[in-house]
Amino acid sequence: MRERRLLSYAISDGNSFYCSCERVFDPKLKLVPVIVLSNNDGCAVARTAEAKALGIRMGEPYFKMKDLCRDRGVRVFSSNYSLYHSMMTRVNDIYRTFAPRVEIYSIDESFMDWSDVDASQRAGMAKEMRAKVLLWTGIPTCVGIGPTKTLAKLANHIAKKNVDLGGVCDLTDPDERAAWMSRVALEEVWGIGPAGAARLYGIGLKTVADVARMDPKLARRSMTVVGERIIHELRGVSCLSLEEHAPTRKGCAVTRMFSSRVDARQTMEQAVASHAARLSEKLRRGGLGTDHVTVFFHTSDHDRSAPQRSVSTTVTLPEASNNTMVLAAAATHGVRSVWKDGYRYSKAGVVTVDLVPIEASQRALPGLGRLDREGGSALMEAMDECNRKWGRGTVVPASAGALGKRGWSTKFSMRSPRYTTRLSELPIVAA
Repeated sequence: MRERRLLSYAISDGNSFYCSCERVFDPKLKLVPVIVLSNNDGCAVARTAEAKALGIRMGEPYFKMKDLCRDRGVRVFSSNYSLYHSMMTRVNDIYRTFAPRVEIYSIDESFMDWSDVDASQRAGMAKEMRAKVLLWTGIPTCVGIGPTKTLAKLANHIAKKNVDLGGVCDLTDPDERAAWMSRVALEEVWGIGPAGAARLYGIGLKTVADVARMDPKLARRSMTVVGERIIHELRGVSCLSLEEHAPTRKGCAVTRMFSSRVDARQTMEQAVASHAARLSEKLRRGGLGTDHVTVFFHTSDHDRSAPQRSVSTTVTLPEASNNTMVLAAAATHGVRSVWKDGYRYSKAGVVTVDLVPIEASQRALPGLGRLDREGGSALMEAMDECNRKWGRGTVVPASAGALGKRGWSTKFSMRSPRYTTRLSELPIVAA
């Protein structure tokens, strides 16, 4: 009789993923401190070990460390999302050869179901997977293994912090798990945020082992049902299943800070039309639609010397739609309905909630009805295919403005070439 296998999860995490992607295509960056900045080159969102050693903190504004980066030879990059997403896809393709079920948790983390892998083989398979990912993509990873997703995340943290483990930590064995849990601070547990950690420290708890011994009912009172679930997970009782498919969206939003202040209505209309186009793409990808669009924009809280204004408005559609032209028209109509001159706006967004499944053919706003009803679906398919093939933003509604003339658009002044998605940005060896 075959022995029943216990649940086992593995999570693989790209080390300083954004920075590692930059190093793959520029070998000169090896052993050099590297950081990647957020939108509009605002703050550090990824750092190599060399950059961390210089004292550069996660989330630190770039303007505060600009002199340090110059003086210490830190290579600074704007976020290159096309490159990072492409590399994530390649890495996950490899993960799928090691597991029957994979959950993409974030751009650099994926859970895998290893329940059918013998306990004695898991660490070896993790090392094999790390080696294959590094060889085939150039991305270094760490792997955590455990009987629950929370323990796998904890194991991944331990693997990252202890170089002698070779990038792999397995917390399947109860005795080894207990030894590690007594050495790791409680704030490293997945799901315990800063507020939760402060409460737990306040009642005398310090380590992960302390949390695991906590009364689940007390945890529920302190940290809601999430806290109770964490206790069970730390004790090896799985409460979180693998999610191979993202749950159906209930809402969707596209918001951006402007790289420069916007004080003209036409410019704001271009911005929200661009946001609406991106939102429409997301809805079509999920087979969803919306019968309303909420537009908002506001001035900066950091510039109190200037006039302040924050405004939003909702435009209702006759029927649910995910047609870019329809949603862009609704968004620009929203801007016109609430616009006032005399303000310098710093951020705008397009938001929708209560999303619904949508059929291929829908009606649209007056003036666009025939397009949406008779040819909208085919047009959107053609637009999406062009943008997939040639890069996002290749085809946009005219109301969003020409790509090269958007003074408001997110700033990526130090972005590396999009090596995997733009032929025009590849280096030329000879011509």
